[in-house]
Amino acid sequence: MSESNTTEDVDRPADARDDGSAALADFLAKWRGRWPEWNIAEAFVPADQRDVALAWATLQQELVDAAWGGSDPIPGRAKLGWWQEELSGWARGARRHPLATVLQDLPATWQALGQALPALADTRERPASVAAAFDTLEPFAAAVARIDSTLFDAPPGPGDKRAVAANLLHWRMVQEGDGGVPLDMLARAADGDPVAVWTAELGRQWPMERPGSRVRRIWAALARKRLAAGAATAPLPAVQTLWIAWRSARD
Repeated sequence: MSESNTTEDVDRPADARDDGSAALADFLAKWRGRWPEWNIAEAFVPADQRDVALAWATLQQELVDAAWGGSDPIPGRAKLGWWQEELSGWARGARRHPLATVLQDLPATWQALGQALPALADTRERPASVAAAFDTLEPFAAAVARIDSTLFDAPPGPGDKRAVAANLLHWRMVQEGDGGVPLDMLARAADGDPVAVWTAELGRQWPMERPGSRVRRIWAALARKRLAAGAATAPLPAVQTLWIAWRSARD
């Protein structure tokens, strides 16, 4: 390997160096591993949107993993900086990450998503309250909601941003356990289980408005049902998944 290539790789996420089909499959499998329900639920997504939905979910997961993962925030911020450059490049026809083979050519506001990543990085600190947990995610959630609307040809709905934020807060719970529990929920839990308290409260805070995108409706409904079951990380039974996905897909 030449020195120039080595230098370039230092600035890139280690898992983004191989842009072949095997690398793409590995990224997609990571999200499917966290959401095995999707193997059933995606049947209710139009066939021509399924690859896009999976790649889009995987991209969101990569971004929030960078923002919230690990004990040291510095690597995550560097990775988000790399992603900001990458998403800006997609608008110009450049690409380095395997997910770009599915997403780059779609007419979404990738550069605006990249511009929201510093705000996402700022959400790493434990929020002071439930309200703050939603408020600090608002810039990133708004960018995600706009892309939902574009990718899946859905009119934006009044509850889209909050649905996205609720989804992301659930994903954070799946990834971190009690790491992202707001301080007011820690106080409420006292000597009890803060994750259980936050699980119940996030379920109560879930927006009542249906997201405009069918794909987002299914993702949100599956997450909310996990919360209602009191287990943020436990996959739902197949029959329950089938029912939820069918109901959520109805226009």
